[in-house]
Amino acid sequence: MAAEATKNYVLFPGCTIGNRIPFLEASARAVFEKLGVTFEDAAFSCCPEPVGFQSVDKESWLALGARNLCIAEAAGKIVVSLCNGCTQTLKAVNHELQSSPESKAHVNEILAKVGKEFKGSTIVKHFVQTLIDDVGIANIKAAVVKPLTGLKVACHTGCHYSRPSEVMQWDDPMHPKYLRALVEALGAKAVDYDEEILCCGNGAAMADEDVSNKLNLRKYKSALKAGAECMAVVCPACFQQLDSKQPNINKAFGTDINLPVLYLTELMALAMGMSPTDINLKMHRVKTDPVTGKLGVKAEE
Repeated sequence: MAAEATKNYVLFPGCTIGNRIPFLEASARAVFEKLGVTFEDAAFSCCPEPVGFQSVDKESWLALGARNLCIAEAAGKIVVSLCNGCTQTLKAVNHELQSSPESKAHVNEILAKVGKEFKGSTIVKHFVQTLIDDVGIANIKAAVVKPLTGLKVACHTGCHYSRPSEVMQWDDPMHPKYLRALVEALGAKAVDYDEEILCCGNGAAMADEDVSNKLNLRKYKSALKAGAECMAVVCPACFQQLDSKQPNINKAFGTDINLPVLYLTELMALAMGMSPTDINLKMHRVKTDPVTGKLGVKAEE
């Protein structure tokens, strides 16, 4: 496959996955290894976070992002990010510094203090883009040994995945198609639901938890109405919001939502024959039995 010939990737797992939900990184590494994609690791710092940090201290945001890009640049590696926010930050910093000679010169003055220089040759990819462009749907289908036949999945790409489109330059920002294509390559059915591109509510949570919860509830109800048996996500912030907060939302609104939320790489791992124990599905707050039941195994095998 194309990815085997390249072998020049460095993994950017991000802070949230590494510190709070490391089982998602484990599933990603296992899946990519199965597909013949190998990663190097590097001493990256926080990306940093694309919204709040930038608003408070843009100079530091640019400098920290550029430092991460320099690390990959020096190694001649393509950055593969497991996180929407990290992908957006690194792509946005790359875009801004390449578009503004003044900003680039100023940031390089800062980086010179730690012996680095931003040149702008680094490529940053979301892991979904790597799966689509470098591995390919055909190779993914070939790796499936336990098709998720009959499983109805509500796809949720998240806000930072492909927006702003002029920076991300990936997928359709209003009608994303690649997550759906990957889910269906596993044998599942990606359902159409009205609130597919609605925010998960994570961004609003700090300012107004009630508004955040209502966004989540609206999204759950829309997915369930369409017949979804689980949700597929590709962002750690979205995963935490939609999985971890689901019981809290049920308590707050007196609802009985029971909609498992899985990272795309977890669904892929299951379809590729890995067990729920292999990928630590027991770490989810919402039980994943409706998904594993399709494969005839228990969630905590």
